[in-house]
Amino acid sequence: MSPSQQSFHKSITSLPSFWWYMLKNLPSVIFWGSRLKKLDLLECHTTVPFNYRTKNPFRSIYFSALSGTAELASGILCMLHLSDSPSISMLVTGFKADFSKKANQTVTMKCKEGKKISEAIEKLQVSGNVETVKVPVTGYHPDGNIVATFEITWSFKKR
Repeated sequence: MSPSQQSFHKSITSLPSFWWYMLKNLPSVIFWGSRLKKLDLLECHTTVPFNYRTKNPFRSIYFSALSGTAELASGILCMLHLSDSPSISMLVTGFKADFSKKANQTVTMKCKEGKKISEAIEKLQVSGNVETVKVPVTGYHPDGNIVATFEITWSFKKR
């Protein structure tokens, strides 16, 4: 990791800093109780608990809490790679979700596409155009069963 990536990593993995950042930028993450569990250059894991703030009338985690936590996993991984290149903006331009199992326990979202994200940013540095990358994120119950899969399309553009 570069020094700027190490600085971003240190700030986002500290719970008080994470909460402060989310409170300013994504307050729903604080409301849901989502947490960052793992972050490195290759992958990011986030969790969303099953509790009264995330529960729907069908006694499972509401799809927006699952989707938001999946986007968080991919977005923080993108931000880690972009912390070296502050003149690049990022935006979600596509989102697909498939829900395969009732989410009635804490769900861990895993995004393992750091290399793919890094390659898109490197390509952008050379081309100077807009680059997009489709990033899969998978949600798991504690027992390892897949709850949902997401495909989030991120667009990167030089400012």
